[in-house]
Amino acid sequence: MVKTTKTKTYNTETATVVKQVVSGTYGDPAGYELTMYRTPEGDYFLYTYGGASSAYATENIKAFTKAQAEKWIKEN
Repeated sequence: MVKTTKTKTYNTETATVVKQVVSGTYGDPAGYELTMYRTPEGDYFLYTYGGASSAYATENIKAFTKAQAEKWIKEN
């Protein structure tokens, strides 16, 4: 997935996975996956996607600062 803001582009194909959290199994309507990525430029973003009944039913990318990413990684 690719998301572009006014100043940055976040691409799951070119970024490095830092940490992934999976809940449920494939096809589970309440299941989801959260993946923290780091871009080649050192920016962080969280990719979220899940089943229709999950809190992440819509595929999304959210930018994180390095401090926010480190906190998320520690807590998850």
